[in-house]
Amino acid sequence: MITKEMHIGEIIRQHPETVQVFTNYHLDCPECQIADFEELEHGAGVHHIDVEKLLEELNLAVGKS
Repeated sequence: MITKEMHIGEIIRQHPETVQVFTNYHLDCPECQIADFEELEHGAGVHHIDVEKLLEELNLAVGKS
């Protein structure tokens, strides 16, 4: 299960199927230099994205709703 405390780089490495979700939100997380250091909640906040909705879609992508 993906949580909002996880680092974005960790999410992408463990679950490459989530890249499309990030892309759908216009986030270039796979190319971001700070993805390994930034927690999902912080990254979503910086980009004014509803972290709960993003989290739900990420977990759906990995089959953990």
